[in-house]
Amino acid sequence: PQLVSSSLDITTAAVDPALLDLPWQLPLEDWPSDRIAALPKGLSRHTVRFAHLSDHVIAIKETLPELAKREYEMLKKLITLDVPCVEPFAIINNRTDENDQPLPAVLITRHLKFSLPYRAMWSQGLRPETASRLVDALALLLVRLHIVGFFWGDVSLSNTLFRRDAGAFAAYLVDAETGQLYEDGLSQGQRENDLEIARVNIAGELMDLVASGMAHAGVDPIQISARIVAKYQELWTALTGTEIFESNERWKISRRVQLLNDLGFDIGELSITNDESGNKVRIQPKVVDAGHHARRLLQLTGLDVEENQARRLLNSIDEYRLKHQRPGADEEMLAHEWMSKVYEPVVNAIPVEMRGKLEPAEIFHQVLEHRWYKAENEGRGIPLLEAVQSYVTNVLAFRRDEEAYLAPTSGSITLPDAVPTGMIIAVDDEETDWRDLV
Repeated sequence: PQLVSSSLDITTAAVDPALLDLPWQLPLEDWPSDRIAALPKGLSRHTVRFAHLSDHVIAIKETLPELAKREYEMLKKLITLDVPCVEPFAIINNRTDENDQPLPAVLITRHLKFSLPYRAMWSQGLRPETASRLVDALALLLVRLHIVGFFWGDVSLSNTLFRRDAGAFAAYLVDAETGQLYEDGLSQGQRENDLEIARVNIAGELMDLVASGMAHAGVDPIQISARIVAKYQELWTALTGTEIFESNERWKISRRVQLLNDLGFDIGELSITNDESGNKVRIQPKVVDAGHHARRLLQLTGLDVEENQARRLLNSIDEYRLKHQRPGADEEMLAHEWMSKVYEPVVNAIPVEMRGKLEPAEIFHQVLEHRWYKAENEGRGIPLLEAVQSYVTNVLAFRRDEEAYLAPTSGSITLPDAVPTGMIIAVDDEETDWRDLV
């Protein structure tokens, strides 16, 4: 739908009259602090601000009208293809200032809750292990984009948001301005071009961190940037490569399917052919969809979480099923019991004032981790609710709220004028040294 107010031309995916109340007559750099949501943002060639709108937060980027429209439409297409990316919300054209001078058009997207740009993932300096996990998440995102035929053209850590995912990270595309979607898929040359862009950009971004003293001594920009090439090729081969085996080794078909499921993917179609002699069988996946574990968990429980979080929760469900199996109790029934007797008591035991620190599924995962380490250290079984109380007191209480204010690490974080300099410190990237944040 379109909203028209005075000279403004607003194209929006969801009608929200509150859009009209924002100060569009001002350049984004001049917006008053009471309109700004203090959230971290990555480096950008455009002016970007976060603002409160009704009951959520939006990201606003000033750009050219044609670029805003193109990116808005591209993000809509990627959403329909189930690619991890920010959700387009609106485009606003025909902005003018108080002197009737033209202002740039804006592209508005919904803020991705509990997500952070890579520069806001640490407080004590970027560790090599964290840099590797970020690159692995970006490699998986790039593979998913290429599978649907999307050429990014500007692959980088800066154009990506990251969410915690049970010890790993999940990557989301933020900037689709340079992207192009090809219905017939990408050529090998296009994929290699995107991969080389990623390698060069990541190396440059990490070199900048090293030069600024924001990385630990073990961070090697060249080695870590090369990792995305190796990780991408490993994933691409596993997802699309052809496998040949003897005709009496048909169990390898099930093994290939299991491998893809373990990577978090479902197969929509398999191509299986015999060679001319009939002694060998060739197998190749045709359609691969990501989110295998997340879809299974959603079907069983209604929980919509990241892939690794889903894998961890499904393991907990399986453990519950083994302990409580009985005649007539199917998987769905026991999963419902697990929700009410295991998952919900843990989530509900978190004090209300701490529930914005992490997503519920991430908290549940960390509680299980905390319980395991506590049991190892104390040499006894730890009841779940005791583990929750210990986790809240000794770990969660010392975390920064990942939806709260974060101190600027590079001048790229939006902060209201009222926040004193140095008051807040960026979020750490590990489950250690949290007390150092206080």
